[in-house]
Amino acid sequence: MERFLDRHKDRIAGSISGFDRMRFTGTLRYLVHVEGMGKFLNSQGVLLKHFGTYIETVSEQIKQYASRLAETKGRPVQYLASSSDSKEDIALKIAQRDGIEEGLICVLSCVEPCQSFDIQKDKKQKQLKLVGRWRKCLHLYFYWMDREYGLMHLRLQTWAPFSIQVCINGREWLARQLDQEAIGYEKHDNCFTRIDNLERAQQLSNRLDQQGWAGWLEKLAAHIHPFLRGKSNLHFKPYYWTLSQSEYATDILFADAAALKQIYPALLQHAIHHFHCKDVLRFLGRRINGRFEGEIRSHMGSRVEGVRVKHWVEENSIKMYDKAGSVLRIETTINNPRRYKVRRRVTRHGQKKMAWVKMRQGVVDIRRRVEVCQGANARYLDALAVVADSTPSHRVLDPVSQPVITGKRRFRALQPISPADSQLFQQILAGENLLQGVRNRDLRHALHPDAESDPAQRRRASARISRSFQLLSSHGLIYRVPKTNYYRTTKKGHIVMSTALQFRITNATLLAA
Repeated sequence: MERFLDRHKDRIAGSISGFDRMRFTGTLRYLVHVEGMGKFLNSQGVLLKHFGTYIETVSEQIKQYASRLAETKGRPVQYLASSSDSKEDIALKIAQRDGIEEGLICVLSCVEPCQSFDIQKDKKQKQLKLVGRWRKCLHLYFYWMDREYGLMHLRLQTWAPFSIQVCINGREWLARQLDQEAIGYEKHDNCFTRIDNLERAQQLSNRLDQQGWAGWLEKLAAHIHPFLRGKSNLHFKPYYWTLSQSEYATDILFADAAALKQIYPALLQHAIHHFHCKDVLRFLGRRINGRFEGEIRSHMGSRVEGVRVKHWVEENSIKMYDKAGSVLRIETTINNPRRYKVRRRVTRHGQKKMAWVKMRQGVVDIRRRVEVCQGANARYLDALAVVADSTPSHRVLDPVSQPVITGKRRFRALQPISPADSQLFQQILAGENLLQGVRNRDLRHALHPDAESDPAQRRRASARISRSFQLLSSHGLIYRVPKTNYYRTTKKGHIVMSTALQFRITNATLLAA
């Protein structure tokens, strides 16, 4: 994202990247499927016809424990008739009313949908059968004001399989880290508009993905769950913890609201009109190939604070919006990490080896998730670097419109807005080529598809592409990746080719204006 920061360095005070909202889910893996629940019932000597009564008894013990916990802490227990009520707003009002700065704030209960089990009659076999299905049950929300994480909550499902959710905010955690180190800052909602020491703040933010999450989450769950404390007849095994949803944000802190307001409309227009499906795939680190059958969509909508652009690739997304007037936020949300890969040790054919495999939802792959999100945010900002550039186009295009001499060889001048060169630029800047690089055969397939059927024509087309690579390399627009056949775009190349393409597609009326 250095291109964007360099382009607007006179307007920008700095940047900070890190987790925003993190939602962890704890599951009892041996209870989440029908076979496991059946074995659990057998171990407890419970017949299927008594399933409802037994689970209701367990559920009642969980509810009573929550009531006793709240009573011990002197905190209220409140039932919400509608699940659409903002539980966070209710908890904040209670905290402000009672002056709660640390510890349990309240316990809220609400009936919500959940994945659970039921008993069904099998008419053919004339017996009862345990089946999984969606149903509604009471959920308990424990709101805490934590010393390190600020306002957070735990959501406990009181009916089998008793899943738990823990939600924290990374920006709240960072604020408390800054307080401990006496670093001054200004904060609005969940973003910082000013940080006195941005370099140190980024170092602190990087610590969040290195936490020992599994142990911390298990201790947290033991505070609210009676069957994790080892003092009851029924003792559950430890939960398996996943990061079911994460928001990783890169905040660009502008000097003031006027500086961002000056360029934000142009950024919005460029994002919604020029970022196509291939670009969105590239931003989110997804390759383009014939096997991709997922959904890609973009949406621009108004919020209370302003306008937001959001791009979806299947379950995951990246969005851009303004915060607190002076902060530009690029945020990647990952709901399904299995769309990405992580390099780790696996067993293949009885042998252990390092390989790229699908990323897990478990907390063990959080560091790799951070790498994916950082790359996505950086690519998005790089793509926006061509917007609102005060440099006249001729200063960008004139240098490459002159012949150059490399060694003893003379290379012709480029014709940046000519049909031939612009077609070459467009293919090199295509989303699928920017992610890893572009090869001779990639351009040959795109620019000379008819030559593939004839070996002689294919050789001639390949030679033309090789000469084009040499030409662009001599002008400093691309470079060859060592020990590969891939060429990648340089910083200069991205600026020159993007400017030329933008010039060609701009309406003549706008140019006259």
